[in-house]
Amino acid sequence: MWHNLSVRHKLMVLSLLPLVVVLPLLLGALVIWGNSAFDRLLITKVRSDLSVAHGYFGQVQNEVGSGTRAIAGSHALILALNSQSAQALKAELTQAQQRLGFDFINLYGPRGQLLTASWDADTSTQTAGELTLPTDPPSADTAAQIQRLSRGQLLALAPHLGERLNIPIIATASATPSTRTLEDQALVMLSTAPVRNAAGQVVAWLRAGVLLNQNLPLIDHINKIVYPQGSLPLGSVGTATLFLDDVRITTNVRLFQDQRAIGTRVSKAVHDAVLQRGETWLDRAFVVNDWYVSGYEPLVDGAGQRVGMLYVGYLETPYRMTKYGILLLIVGIFAVAMVLTAWFSIHRARSIFQPVERMNHTMQRVEDGELHARVGEVVAHDELGALANHLDQLLDLIDDNTQVLQRWGSELDGIVAERTLELSLSNQSLQQAQAQLVKSEKLAAIGQLTASVAHEINNPIAVMQGNLDLVREILGQHAEPVHAELKLIDQQIDRMRLIVTQLLQYARPNDYAGYVEPVDVNGALSSSLVLVEHLLARTRIRVERQLNATLRAPINRQELQQVLINLMINAIQAMPDGGTLTLRTCDQPDAQGRAGVLSEICDSGAGLSDAVRERLFSPFFTTKNDGNGLGLWISVGLVERYGGTITAANRPGAAEDPSGAAFGVWLPCEVHQSEEH
Repeated sequence: MWHNLSVRHKLMVLSLLPLVVVLPLLLGALVIWGNSAFDRLLITKVRSDLSVAHGYFGQVQNEVGSGTRAIAGSHALILALNSQSAQALKAELTQAQQRLGFDFINLYGPRGQLLTASWDADTSTQTAGELTLPTDPPSADTAAQIQRLSRGQLLALAPHLGERLNIPIIATASATPSTRTLEDQALVMLSTAPVRNAAGQVVAWLRAGVLLNQNLPLIDHINKIVYPQGSLPLGSVGTATLFLDDVRITTNVRLFQDQRAIGTRVSKAVHDAVLQRGETWLDRAFVVNDWYVSGYEPLVDGAGQRVGMLYVGYLETPYRMTKYGILLLIVGIFAVAMVLTAWFSIHRARSIFQPVERMNHTMQRVEDGELHARVGEVVAHDELGALANHLDQLLDLIDDNTQVLQRWGSELDGIVAERTLELSLSNQSLQQAQAQLVKSEKLAAIGQLTASVAHEINNPIAVMQGNLDLVREILGQHAEPVHAELKLIDQQIDRMRLIVTQLLQYARPNDYAGYVEPVDVNGALSSSLVLVEHLLARTRIRVERQLNATLRAPINRQELQQVLINLMINAIQAMPDGGTLTLRTCDQPDAQGRAGVLSEICDSGAGLSDAVRERLFSPFFTTKNDGNGLGLWISVGLVERYGGTITAANRPGAAEDPSGAAFGVWLPCEVHQSEEH
C-alpha cells in the first residue's frame, strides 16, 4: 500500500501524521484533565459551602444553649420566681422568647411539674412528659442538642407548634421505597438549664428550643449566609435544606415556582451514604427537578444517632454549560492550530513534490505526443531543480532530432500527397459522373413507370367516376341514405387523381413548368401562411416571423408556394399540443459563393430521428397515417428544377433535448449590378 502511493501522498502522510495523531491525543488528554479539574473545583466549592452552613448551624445551636443558660441565670427570673407570681414569670419568659427568637421556653419545678411557659399553658395538666431532666448541670459551653421528638412529645413541650407538624410526604423519583404518607415527627434544637437560688440549690428547670420543621426564616438565613447576593456567577441558584431522616422538613428548593419542596425525599443513593453509613456526600445529585452540585452531612442527636441531614447546593446547569463552552473553545483552538499547521506543512511540502509531479507530467505529455512540453523554471535550487533542468535539456535535444526527421518525412509526404490528389480528383470526377448517370437512369425509369401507372390508373378512375355519377342520376332521391358513402368515394377518387398528377409532375417536370419570375420570398412566405390559417386556428401554435431577405429568387410563384405550404403543414402537424412556428428569411450565399436567399420553416415539435432523416426525401416515405409520402419528394424536385436545395435538420439541442425540426429552402438569385452597389 505504501509503495503504491505517490510522492505527494507520501509527503502529506509524513507531514500530517503528527497532526492527526499527536495533537488529537494531546487534546483528548487536555479535555479529560480539564473536565476532571473543573468537576473537582465545583466539589471543592460545595465542600466549602457545606462547611459554612455547618458552622452557622452550629452557631445557632450554641446560641440556643447559651441563651437558655442566660435566661436560667438571670436575676430577673430569680426575682419573679421568688415572688411566686405566675404572671411575672410568664412575662419574663415571653420577653426572653421574643428577644432570642426561640419557639418555646418552659419553666419546670424541681420534680418536673410545669410551672409556666412562654405560651399559654395549663399548668395543672402539663408535665415534662417522657423527657428526662439532666442529673448533672450542663457546662458553660454546652450547645443545644438536636432531638427527634414524636408528635406527642412535641405537644407536651409546646402544643402551639403542632400546626407545623403533619407534613405530607410527596412521592419522589429515585427515593427509597416507603409506604409513609405523613411526617408527624419533629426535629428540635433543645436546651435545658437549671435555675439556682442564691445558695446554689436547683429551684427550677428551664427548657427552651427551636422547632426546625417548616422553619423558613432559619433555612433562608442559612442560604443567605452561604450564598449571598451575587456570590454565584452564570445565573446559578444556591439552595439549603434540613432533613428529618430523608424528608425535607424545611427548604428553599422550589417544587414549583412559588411552592417549596417541603415533604419531598432525598434519593436512595444519598440516603444510604449519609444516613446509613454516616458519610458526607459531595457530588452532583438530582434535587427534586434538576441537577445540583450538592453537599449533604448527617445530623446526630445527643445519643449520637443520625436523625437528619443538612444540605447545601447550587444549580449545576450554568456551570455545566460553561464547562462545555470552555471545552469547546479548547477544541476550537486546537482545531485552528491543526488547520494552520496542516496548511503550513502542505505548503512547504509542495516545494518537494511539485517539481517531481511537474517532471512526471512533462514526461507523460511527451509520451502523448506533445514534444514541446517542458518542465520550465523550478523555484527550488536544490537537487530537484537541477534534475528538472537536465530533463529539459534532454527533451530539447530529442526535439531537435525529431524535427529533422519530421522535415524529411514532410517532404516525402508532400510528394505522396501530390500523387494522391491527382488520383483523388480523377476518382471524384468519375464518381460524380456515375452518380449523375444513376440519377438520370432512375428518373427515366420513374418517368416510364409513372406514365404507365398514370395511364393504367386514370382509365379505371374515369370508369369509376362515370359509374358513380350514373348511380346518382339513376337513384336520384333514393341515393340520399348513402350520400356520405358516395361522397367518401368521390374524395378517394380525387385523391387518386392528385397522386397521379404529382407523379407525372415529378416524372415530366418540363410539361408542368409554370411562368418564372423574380419572386419576393418574404411575400410568398406571408401569402402561404394565410393559406394555412384555417389549420392554425384549430391549434395553440404561435407564429414568429423574421423576414430579412432582400434578394428575389427566379422561380414560379405558385410552385414556391406549393413547397412552402407543404413544409408549413408538416410543421403544424408536428406540434399537435401547440408550440411555436418560426418563419425566417435571409440573404445567404452557397458554399461556392453564389448569391441566394434562404427560407426556413422551424417547429418546436419532437424533432427528426436519424432514421427519419435518412429516408425523409424518399418517395412514398411518410410518418403520418393518412399521407402518401410524395409531398417532400415532389417539393425537392420542384426546388432542384430551379437550381435550389431543401435541407432538413434538428434545431440546436434537439439530439439530446429535442426542440423541433428546421427545414430550409435555398434558391439561387441573379444579382444585378445596381443591386450589388
